[in-house]
Amino acid sequence: MGGSVVVGLDGTGSSVPAVRWGAEEAAARGLSLHLLHSWVSQPRNIPVAQEAASKRRYGAEVLDAAEATALELHPGISVTTEQVAEHAVDVLVDRSGQAALLVLGSRGHGAIAGFLLGSISLQVLGHAQCPVVTVREGEAAAYGKPEIVVGTQEAGTHGEAVLEFAFAAAEAHHASVRAVRAWEPPVMDVVPTAPIPSPEDDEAAAGEERKLADVLAPWRAKFPAVHVIEHVQRGRVAPVLLGACSQAGLLVVGRRMERIPMLLGPVIFAVLHHSSCPVAVVPRI
Repeated sequence: MGGSVVVGLDGTGSSVPAVRWGAEEAAARGLSLHLLHSWVSQPRNIPVAQEAASKRRYGAEVLDAAEATALELHPGISVTTEQVAEHAVDVLVDRSGQAALLVLGSRGHGAIAGFLLGSISLQVLGHAQCPVVTVREGEAAAYGKPEIVVGTQEAGTHGEAVLEFAFAAAEAHHASVRAVRAWEPPVMDVVPTAPIPSPEDDEAAAGEERKLADVLAPWRAKFPAVHVIEHVQRGRVAPVLLGACSQAGLLVVGRRMERIPMLLGPVIFAVLHHSSCPVAVVPRI
């Protein structure tokens, strides 16, 4: 993985877990850490005067504190800082073209009020050219649990970037990969009040297990040291993914490029709202 780990800072409490996560990722992967703050996009509730000079001074303090945090956790990493006068969305999307990944803070469950303002998070997630990790405010430690959960709904080249990211992260952090595939039976003309198992369901589940095994085979070969858990479950994608995250330090999902009219699909919205662990959104190139 080339490039650096870029952490977007807004100066609120949600920045600190993102800095910790980014520093851990940079150290584990042997990458540099780049801390970025847009003084023109500071949140409205930050208690500083509105003059540009005051905003820039506040931004410098934010960057200094973040750099000190990163170096305290991982003294050997290379850390650079940058304060810009461009809007946060524009500069982060631009940096995503060269970065290994972006890291953004998130302010908790419910409506996505993540990096800076909620709309900024969503726009960056929808337009970034590299993986974007959202780290929830209050996250105690990077990769605090032993598994990386990855959704594997699509076979073929469209899913390769997602699996590459998940397996590389697992190798770097000595974690297991839980590869999740959700499936639903064909819609019937008459839907029973409760699912009734049938031989056809058993056969469908076995077929999904074979598909998952086939998708994972080349990644097992490429990352032989990574322990893989195959997780096939009947149900809708988002609930199945969220249910699989009890031991997850990271949830990895894919994003379709150039999705119109919505930049992010319903599964991504659901996991960003409800996941108890950081979420990596990886563009399918």
